[in-house]
Amino acid sequence: MHDEPELSVEEIVAVLADGEGRPLSPGQPVTQLEHALQTAALLRREVPDDLELAVAGLVHDLGQLLAGGRDESHAADGAAAVRMALGERVAGIVALHVEAKRYLVATDDNYKVELAGDSVVSLGRQGGVLTSGEVAAFLARPRASDAVTLRRADDRGKVEGLGVDGLDHWVPLLRAVSEEGGRARRPPRNERGD
Repeated sequence: MHDEPELSVEEIVAVLADGEGRPLSPGQPVTQLEHALQTAALLRREVPDDLELAVAGLVHDLGQLLAGGRDESHAADGAAAVRMALGERVAGIVALHVEAKRYLVATDDNYKVELAGDSVVSLGRQGGVLTSGEVAAFLARPRASDAVTLRRADDRGKVEGLGVDGLDHWVPLLRAVSEEGGRARRPPRNERGD
């Protein structure tokens, strides 16, 4: 996808809401929105002090819901779309979640056999298993560990009928992350001329 939009929090919420009517993959009873909500809820439960990680879980597949979204580029497209609203850390984790799958397949024999069928199919389109050199490069990236944590929740967030909070629950949390990320992007008062 070219010229990815930079979305506001309200636009992110609207794109996620559009995922309600879209299956996660052919034959999968879980919708894109249900998957996003489940992934975010799992991360919030497992790492309760890391709201940015949970929000990254919520928006990790947003790139698939954008106009022209493709599985091969959805991580980069989603990261570009949320970067201005949600900050560099959330975008960085989103950008690496596909590479984290490729890393886990390369390094964890148990992960290979537990990988969902739709993820096995997409693995080939997304570059396949990382080589040993690519594994080392991935591990050197600053958000690699977070991306692996997200990836493991991503794989478990595909349960039909799993009871989790709806999108409305996440709107104030998205705004909180956006405000914090916005503060990080703004220069200090004396540099703004305030």
